[in-house]
Amino acid sequence: MQRSTTPTPSNQNPEQQIGAPAFLWWIVGAICLVEFTLSAADAGFIGTSEWRWIAFAYGAFWQSLISGDALPMFLGQSVTMFVTYSFLHDGLIHLAMNSAVLLGLGKAVVGRVGRAKTITILLLSAVGGAAAFGLISKSGTPMIGASGAVFGLLGVWQAWDYSARKQLNLPVTPVFSSMLGLVIVNVLLFVFMSGGLAWEAHLGGWLIGVAAAVTFARA
Repeated sequence: MQRSTTPTPSNQNPEQQIGAPAFLWWIVGAICLVEFTLSAADAGFIGTSEWRWIAFAYGAFWQSLISGDALPMFLGQSVTMFVTYSFLHDGLIHLAMNSAVLLGLGKAVVGRVGRAKTITILLLSAVGGAAAFGLISKSGTPMIGASGAVFGLLGVWQAWDYSARKQLNLPVTPVFSSMLGLVIVNVLLFVFMSGGLAWEAHLGGWLIGVAAAVTFARA
């Protein structure tokens, strides 16, 4: 019997195959609730259009707080922003892309290592993405989005794929091709968005994902 060259959940059951686990829906639901509320405020249905900027001021990741060029809005913001930025997005398209990957790839990761380790991967990847942005970027604009956590899942999956191919003595070229594809997509988006893409957060999240795959989240 020919073995699959792509990692597949070894402990997956029919219930897990039907859809993403409930906790992933709760996470995505919380993210959606925030963006739907801010979008409704932008459209004038509720509150005021200033709600988005207030949310960004309190919850986005600000490199200037790391460098000391700005003061926090509240005690502990310099710590909480390493996670809260992941729940903020810049519109429905940004939200939809991150949510789709969180549900799709997150489901696959849960099938291999379980809920607790998946939550740990998401949390550490978000923190790692923020840390990389804080260390590398000199931007004075807020950094938002769940992309750090998303790229953590991508890093985990690519590391598993690489390991599986090595064990089966199969070519690892497809893995490096997919990595190159991620780089190209980031470059194109960076140019298209006139430098508005936080590639540093993507890199940091991805590195944490790879590290998780070879340590506590071995599949």
